[in-house]
Amino acid sequence: MSESPEALGQSRGFLERLSTLLLRAPENRDQLLHLLRQAQRDDLLDADAMSMIEGVLQVSELAVRDIMITRSQMDVIDIGEPLEAFLPRVIETAHSRFPVVEGERDNILGILHAKELLRLHADPDLDVRDLLRPTVFVPESKRLNVLLREFRVNRNHLAIVVDEYGGVAGLVTIEDVLEQIVGDIEDEFDFDEESDHIVPVDRSPNGVDRYRVRAITEIAQFNQTFGTRFPDDDYDTIGGLITEQVGRVPRRGDVVDLGGLRFEVLRADARQVQLLMVERVDAADTTAPS
Repeated sequence: MSESPEALGQSRGFLERLSTLLLRAPENRDQLLHLLRQAQRDDLLDADAMSMIEGVLQVSELAVRDIMITRSQMDVIDIGEPLEAFLPRVIETAHSRFPVVEGERDNILGILHAKELLRLHADPDLDVRDLLRPTVFVPESKRLNVLLREFRVNRNHLAIVVDEYGGVAGLVTIEDVLEQIVGDIEDEFDFDEESDHIVPVDRSPNGVDRYRVRAITEIAQFNQTFGTRFPDDDYDTIGGLITEQVGRVPRRGDVVDLGGLRFEVLRADARQVQLLMVERVDAADTTAPS
């Protein structure tokens, strides 16, 4: 069955637009992005594909220092701790791998996979040192695209970041790198339901004191839960409001006091904040500053 003249015209129009885009060879990255955004406006690329392409280009420009979890924020296990001392921390953080240190954080002995703790629990006489995997060290200046390639080739998922003097500066995971391309990667320990955008984590005799809050939580929902009156004229999400207060893309560990609440950034990438810890510091003041 032959195509109708209208269908042929649409097909020809699509091919002509695509050919025009391809024939205009970009001379630099800005021109390339301009062409790709034009392709998105012409419905040749959807928003998700465009976002991932921008992420790929960004990865080649970023260094490990731009996304690493800093030394002070690292969750580590001290080889001198008994199992009952660090197991609750392993369960709470839900990481799959932990750096194991002896005394100071610069003295890293190796990487412990959380699943190996089953063996340790079954055989208390087993030495933790026998369960450690070799540590991969990378400099702060290493480009993310190079690191990603090394992660894939060597089948590693975590690397310790060192500064120019050889001291531990932080750590970086393959998930941290991939999130620069595809955005936040959620697993079974992340929130995946709208009702889980705000989750209580600590209770006191007077009620819940601290909450884990996803940055994509709408301000209206946040206000309803906390009794706040944050405006949503300029920003739809609590993450957008916190970003405005910080004045840049927030980083893990950043703290903002706002409207009687303290916001601590638990997770963020180079593009956006993802997860916050929220606690009340002044219940009398629930309005955002003007």
